[in-house]
Amino acid sequence: MKNVLITGACGQIGSELIVELGKTIPVHHLIATDVRSPLPLFKNHAQFSYLDVLDRDKLLALVTENEIDTIFHMAAILSAKGEQNPQLAYNINLGGLFNVLEVARKRKIKRVISPSTIAVFGPDAPKKNTPNETPLNPTTMYGVTKVAGEKLMQYYYQKFGVDTRGLRYPGIISSATAPGGGTTDYAVDMYIHAVKREPYESFISADTPLPFMYMPDAIKAILDLANADGSRLKRRTYNVNAMSLTPKDIELSIRSRIDGFTCGYKPDYRQEIAESWPHSIDDSTARSEWDWQPDYDLDAMSDDMIQSLSDQES
Repeated sequence: MKNVLITGACGQIGSELIVELGKTIPVHHLIATDVRSPLPLFKNHAQFSYLDVLDRDKLLALVTENEIDTIFHMAAILSAKGEQNPQLAYNINLGGLFNVLEVARKRKIKRVISPSTIAVFGPDAPKKNTPNETPLNPTTMYGVTKVAGEKLMQYYYQKFGVDTRGLRYPGIISSATAPGGGTTDYAVDMYIHAVKREPYESFISADTPLPFMYMPDAIKAILDLANADGSRLKRRTYNVNAMSLTPKDIELSIRSRIDGFTCGYKPDYRQEIAESWPHSIDDSTARSEWDWQPDYDLDAMSDDMIQSLSDQES
């Protein structure tokens, strides 16, 4: 990767991806784009340009002017916000990806990396150890667009030779960036409230298991896949996972570290979304084809989350 462009750079994953890429890629070779104002951290890591991913002409101009060879397409509307505005989710998630793939085809971009999600799985997928290949019948617009996105990436690889790569993220927990409208955002909120010595009320029931990953592992996963030997890859999209947790698991982990923390439970419309998703994920194909291996379990994550959030508070 010599000249890299990131869409959705102000998002939860995109912003931390910028920091990691900025460690090895010079500022003038790393282009961060978003419809929102640039984050302060971009100044020392990347150039910034306003970009609506639905504006294909602007995207094409940026790619051409900066001789981009790799695109990380991170712009998306997530599950909970997608249910509040499904038309917007459809337009951004599918229209944006289509524009990126078309520009990649025209400009012969070396590689396009775009994350998918466990939201592609529906109620008919196995709940435990959900395999890479299984029925994809999601019940949310977010999931529908991501299934279609996976197929688009496969099509552009097979039809036009665009090296597309994607990974199905579980819930992402981060100490550095605010939640972005996902069903698993309760986990981040729980840690934030605990560090502030405030009670928390979860919108997901105490015993609902979902797959999770700590942000450092999420960044590691997407970069490992981006840099993987293409001759080993037998598919375009991979399951990745680190741990399976219930809200109660996270609550107890926090309480063992922060005395007096309390958490109540009042499920809302997001509970139905969570119940349609897997309890745990089989990511053996990622482990065998590009050596995926997470670094964080619940204990390591809780230690780091609480320390990082405490440092921010002080």
